[in-house]
Amino acid sequence: MVLKRMSWRRWLAAATLLLTSWGLAAPALAPQAVEFVGSYTWPSSEHKLGGFSGLELSGGGRQFTTISDSGFLLTGHLQRQDGVITGVETGAASLLGDRNGNQLKGYHRDAEGLATRSDGRLFVSFEGLHRVAGYPTAQTSKPLPRPQYFRDLQGNSGFEALAIDAQDRIYAIPERSGRLTRPFPVWRYDNGSWRQPYALRRDGGFLPVGADFGPEGRLYLLEREFTGIGFRSRIRRFTIVDDAVTGEETLLETAVWRHDNLEGLSVWRDASGDIRLTMISDDNFRRFQRTEFVEYRLVQN
Repeated sequence: MVLKRMSWRRWLAAATLLLTSWGLAAPALAPQAVEFVGSYTWPSSEHKLGGFSGLELSGGGRQFTTISDSGFLLTGHLQRQDGVITGVETGAASLLGDRNGNQLKGYHRDAEGLATRSDGRLFVSFEGLHRVAGYPTAQTSKPLPRPQYFRDLQGNSGFEALAIDAQDRIYAIPERSGRLTRPFPVWRYDNGSWRQPYALRRDGGFLPVGADFGPEGRLYLLEREFTGIGFRSRIRRFTIVDDAVTGEETLLETAVWRHDNLEGLSVWRDASGDIRLTMISDDNFRRFQRTEFVEYRLVQN
């Protein structure tokens, strides 16, 4: 999601830049079920894009694929030392195409969620023209059906979160539910059609921005809250059984300025058997924000 331009004071931009450059970040607010592994700021001079909103990792946490709000898909390699990200080797960048192989233009390009099927095919969710599409290649898409609900979503609050389970069913979660007291609907695509079997409890000012299924089969939801002076992040985990969602857990809840605008989430198991939560931030194409990879490890899997 590209945050709309707001009446921010100039001092806010300067203060944010100053605090992040000093590395001053408040600790997490609540006891955590995870431990911080590390973060790495990816200089814009290396990727020349920004606005990254979706993330998929493979190859033992070393290969990555990400998408940008500008409609680009980019691959690369994460350099690690003792398991901590220390650098990024930027690979190929491709502008996503439509079903006819034409490059996406205008508001059709706002890519938000990213997920990978077991056969390697990528799926992308979009805002603007709210939809989900499969990508056999970056240049050509195979759009999934668009129920009326998709067409009625708020303009800048579409399917930010996209995930695929072990049965290759696709899950799409909108950024907003339409009412502060209304749970977030979870749409599932299976056997050629969409249905909404689940809803996730809405709690506070946090909104869904990313999702993934962990190696143990549970659904992880990355949420963001914009407080007016900065961003907070939260990760909740759910167990899905048949058509019910149970076992909600809050794994992480950060303070303002702990990280930038985290939007993409990939959940994977490292060589030690630990589950890792790797995220990427959306800098909203603003010079006083940053693109960073952030990683946590579950204390107990």
